[in-house]
Amino acid sequence: MEYFSLNNKDHISTFENAVLKGLAPDKGLYFPKDIKRLPASFFEKINSLSKTEIAFEVIKDFIGNEIPEAELKKIIETTLDFDFPLVKLNKNSSVLELFHGPTMAFKDVGAKFMAGTLGYFIKKGNLGKVTVLVATSGDTGGAVANGFLGVDGIDIVILYPQGKVSEIQEKQLTTLGQNITALEVAGTFDDCQEMVKLAFLDKDIQQKRQLTSANSINVARWLPQMFYYFLAYQQLSEEKRKLVFSVPSGNFGNICAGLLAKKMGLPISHFVASSNVNDVVGRYLETENYEPKPSVQTISNAMDVGSPSNFIRIQELFQNEFIDLKEDLSSYSFDDATTKAAISEVYEKTSYVMDPHGAVGYLGLETFLENNPEYYGIFLETAHPVKFLETVENVIGKKLEIPESIQSILQKKKQSIKIGNYSDLKNFLMR
Repeated sequence: MEYFSLNNKDHISTFENAVLKGLAPDKGLYFPKDIKRLPASFFEKINSLSKTEIAFEVIKDFIGNEIPEAELKKIIETTLDFDFPLVKLNKNSSVLELFHGPTMAFKDVGAKFMAGTLGYFIKKGNLGKVTVLVATSGDTGGAVANGFLGVDGIDIVILYPQGKVSEIQEKQLTTLGQNITALEVAGTFDDCQEMVKLAFLDKDIQQKRQLTSANSINVARWLPQMFYYFLAYQQLSEEKRKLVFSVPSGNFGNICAGLLAKKMGLPISHFVASSNVNDVVGRYLETENYEPKPSVQTISNAMDVGSPSNFIRIQELFQNEFIDLKEDLSSYSFDDATTKAAISEVYEKTSYVMDPHGAVGYLGLETFLENNPEYYGIFLETAHPVKFLETVENVIGKKLEIPESIQSILQKKKQSIKIGNYSDLKNFLMR
């Protein structure tokens, strides 16, 4: 499969190069040159397929012959070694739980898949040491740290905004040691993300280190998120009503992967980008004017993104046709008070406990269904509520049971390096 840069379509890359480099030399995101529709026979037999078989059929054309079939299936099997249950909430909607992986967040899938593919390419090419540079607004850091922990030939450097991630999220990315280094940035996620992009363009750093990124800007982190939507569809037993997915959206990689799945033939009629008050895409859909702005801190911190990197990929999926995009995508935003009220209301009615991100997804779905009752809706629960322990417990008035995997890290000592600007990051990487 060939990929091109969204800043220069004449720049062509292999899948391997796109994974190893993260960004194109012109700072553009890589995008697949061809998007093939899956055959009708695939959907006719989907109920009889395993998770690995489904995922292999979905992603094989995006990799081509660059990873042998047996090796790719092994990577996929390791990636999907936990459950993705679809839980019915009421007669009109279900919730897709994506938090049953090792760090209890949806980003475990992308992190594990990228660790497998990157590890394969490093070993195949005898490339020496690679530094994975990643910015996180919450869950990416822990997922990447876990997915790459102890992988030969790879150092992980994670930038996270000081005081803007939950305690458990911070512990997950600052307590592992080995090949994992956490940099605590005096700023926002957008500051972290911008530093990462600047480092990729810095020739001094490039001469010192071989860099790649594990944010969803990297195709190996972005593409496997398609798996969620196919696995949800396989479990869907509702009558064949029009299907809408509501996706808690920050950097827009997850929902972009869902829209890509739709382009490949998955019968999803519509998507809702559900956001907190960082609503740059929602305002764009209202005004056709795209204006990134500094992010605002909320209780759904993984969505505290003022300049979502992956939205340019969504625009490319629709050939930058605004009317076509609006046909497939709606967006609604909700403040913290409304999010807390939703957590409380759903718990009182159903005993189901949502985390703040899932609650925003629920709110977006309910808002859409109010005016579109002919749809059946699925919203994504992207993180276990225990990762936002204080917020959730205060809202529902009940103590949550803390899983053993979380209890063990809470006792560990945080280890991070504080930095204030790009110069600090460069100095660290040039050591």
